[in-house]
Amino acid sequence: MFNQMPLTLESEAGFKALFEYATVGILVISSDGRIALANPCVEKLFGYDPDELLGRELEILIPESFKNIHVKYREHYFDKPKARPMGYGMDLYAIKKSGEEFPVEISLGHYRLEDEMLAVAFITDITERKKYHEELEMKVKERTLELTQMLEREKELNEIKSRFVSMASHEFRTPLSTILSSASLVENYTLADDTEKRHKHIDRIKSSVKNLTDILNNFLSLDKLEQGKLEMNEDEFDLKEFVSDTMEDVKSLMKPGQNISIYHDGLTHTVQDKKILRNILLNLLTNAIKYSREGDAIELRLIVSEDKVIISVKDHGIGIPPDEQKNLFGKFFRAKNAENIQGTGLGLNIVRRYLDLLNGKIEFESQPGKGSTFTITYPHRVSL
Repeated sequence: MFNQMPLTLESEAGFKALFEYATVGILVISSDGRIALANPCVEKLFGYDPDELLGRELEILIPESFKNIHVKYREHYFDKPKARPMGYGMDLYAIKKSGEEFPVEISLGHYRLEDEMLAVAFITDITERKKYHEELEMKVKERTLELTQMLEREKELNEIKSRFVSMASHEFRTPLSTILSSASLVENYTLADDTEKRHKHIDRIKSSVKNLTDILNNFLSLDKLEQGKLEMNEDEFDLKEFVSDTMEDVKSLMKPGQNISIYHDGLTHTVQDKKILRNILLNLLTNAIKYSREGDAIELRLIVSEDKVIISVKDHGIGIPPDEQKNLFGKFFRAKNAENIQGTGLGLNIVRRYLDLLNGKIEFESQPGKGSTFTITYPHRVSL
């Protein structure tokens, strides 16, 4: 049995009180690495009974993965002892009698008693402090992320505002100028022989008003989608008839010689929100017409199975440059080769948001000068 050293300082009342009632763990270690003294705080901290630690190797309090290297550190300390914190810049851990590891902070001191050098370790459990710091670091990271996201959103909003101003200055000015000039000319065509000219300018006015209405409808749709105010209203209907009716709405937009072929395979009866599906189809068909040339063919394919609906719209128009395809579904995005073609740059963004409501997705393939194919897929139901 290891005999406790007859430390003369312990006999002094002041030292004894300090040692016994200190709220920090205190260990006195002999030069051979054994525990000579352990105060009640350190015994409680590590879960040992009174005097149970005396004579034990210090490494009993060190986690297994650090024991070997700790022996070298201890021996090195006794070679050149000095008062200092232990493991500066490192995370230190100790191990309780139960095997539980916990973070600690250790300060080292030394003194000589008779012919032997003794080390003194002051041990503090920093579990709560470490937990607080980790929580604080997490809050800082979260706040930093929030600020970064806010800056990104602000940057995105500024870009969107810039694109909106650019789009609005073109898309609103053109139809308004047409309306103004046509209205002025109509006033001059008062004779019976001017009927054809009047009708021509009235049609131009109607077309321009429709363009403005479409632009405003896109803004309203986007606003409702972003605010989550769009309500789903599902109906049972014949999908084939529905597509034919939708086709009537785009015929007036078709350029000379353009033709839309419809191919249908599978079921016809379906359940869906007709307004949302109509807006999706109108956007895809309008784009196919707008970005195709006179005389180009457009194909609309429907494949309807028990569990899903696949609709694709294929054109042979100008296509989308590869380096710009990644931005295709962004707000107000217009590809460089489409800048002179009327449009808000909102249609595909709205289509994708609509498909999110339908638990669907949109994919596309495109080659510049050869056209694009947009394919939507969403779950299919045949009854409410």
